[in-house]
Amino acid sequence: MREASYLLQRYRAMGSYLGLVVALVGTLMLCPLLTLLAWPAESEVVWPFLGTGLIAVVIGLASWKLLRAKNDVVVLTIQEGGVIVLLSWLTAFGLAAIPLAILEDLSSTQALFESVSGWTTTGLSVVDVTRAHPATLLWRSVMQLAGGAGFAILMLAALTGQTGPSLSAAEGRSDQLVPNVRASARLVLRIYTGFVAFGVLALRAAGMGWFDAINHAFCALSTGGFSTRVTSIGYFDSAAIEAVTIVLMLLGNLNFITAWCLLRGSFRAVTRNGEIRLVAVLVPICGGLLLWLTCAPLYSSLSRASRVAIFETVTALTTTGYSTVGYGDWNSFGVLILLLLVLIGGATCGTAGGIKQFRIYLLFRGLVRELRRPFLPRTSVVDDSTYEGEERVPLTDARLRTIGVFVFLYLGVWLCGAAVLAAWGFTLRDSLFELASALGTVGLSVGVTAPDAPWPVLWTEMVAMFLGRLEFFVIIASAAKLVRDGVVLGRSSRRAQRPGNS
Repeated sequence: MREASYLLQRYRAMGSYLGLVVALVGTLMLCPLLTLLAWPAESEVVWPFLGTGLIAVVIGLASWKLLRAKNDVVVLTIQEGGVIVLLSWLTAFGLAAIPLAILEDLSSTQALFESVSGWTTTGLSVVDVTRAHPATLLWRSVMQLAGGAGFAILMLAALTGQTGPSLSAAEGRSDQLVPNVRASARLVLRIYTGFVAFGVLALRAAGMGWFDAINHAFCALSTGGFSTRVTSIGYFDSAAIEAVTIVLMLLGNLNFITAWCLLRGSFRAVTRNGEIRLVAVLVPICGGLLLWLTCAPLYSSLSRASRVAIFETVTALTTTGYSTVGYGDWNSFGVLILLLLVLIGGATCGTAGGIKQFRIYLLFRGLVRELRRPFLPRTSVVDDSTYEGEERVPLTDARLRTIGVFVFLYLGVWLCGAAVLAAWGFTLRDSLFELASALGTVGLSVGVTAPDAPWPVLWTEMVAMFLGRLEFFVIIASAAKLVRDGVVLGRSSRRAQRPGNS
């Protein structure tokens, strides 16, 4: 009974923090109503967003007020923070899908798919953007902006003081810009807001309209990839817009600590960063290979082929998912290059997905170390440390083992998911690419994801997007804790109902 009473106290605290997330999501759902200033005739969008948003705010604030500890401050563990993170994302998925289902006449699976794709910053879509309401388009972009920065978790860290570290660590953002979690969260928000403002103005100056600029800046910096146009960035056919978008994608790809070093002018720390070095190598090599072996034979001019090769390389590596061309006429080599970049993914502790560049960099360093080891004297001491931000950390065998386990799990999930898609009749190439795009929260598509896609395909991709966004371990550990605690509470409840225990 004592254990059950203790668990109930902990879950009351977790429920109060979850209430804050619900209130935040409800507040964000009011943002699409700003489109009424430009499209006042779109009155049908009011109640789906306003009604759902207000209900979420009321329920969320009531949960926060009624369930929070009155006297003692409950400091959550990382595992309990993981439970909040898991339930927060699931709640956000469900709430965000409601106006999508109502306004765009989507099935529950389609609406939930669009919501999951938005919050996880994937960008795969089943919405017809040519017929969608402007409020729907803006809501998709707001979801990606919020999901990319982990706004729900960052705001929780900013509001809840001592609970902040467990939430940030559980959400995969244990690295901080400054020692204080609350100050670090606010600093990330300021950096992100500044990047967004720069992106909107830069895209507007490059030739986009204001509405397009806002949506594309939101989704480029969140490495999300939702677009207001069917053909994505290719609709504009503008070298200036493509150049600005590349800059925004690279900024969105940055680890927040690296971005902070860049803004402070600590260029030495930036250039020493393994992720920056890997990007500096991969972009010219992969872009050059795409240009030479895929794009040059397809497109009419060298300038056009170069633009396509560079843009598609950056969008795949940063897991953004914008595109300027379709891939139907690409050869297998070009698709393979994109697939490898999608699997590598973006930076750690940023907005991007995939295996992550820093893990790949460390694996490469580990490979070099193992190849050198037989040729070194037995008594030699090798400095295998590497930089994370401005700190020098050692490359240990334990860390390499952890990375190896993660990569094995990642590739295993990828192959299993691709097998499901292949079982539904898609080619092996298309299945591998589409599942890698979903798992890496990329959003590039070869045509598998569509409104008429079978529901098992959409659900497989949804699971992959969620697993890729939270990187497996948080979901596995948090789900296991929920099951274990549920068993304990259930056993305690049955004991209390036995005769003689009343």
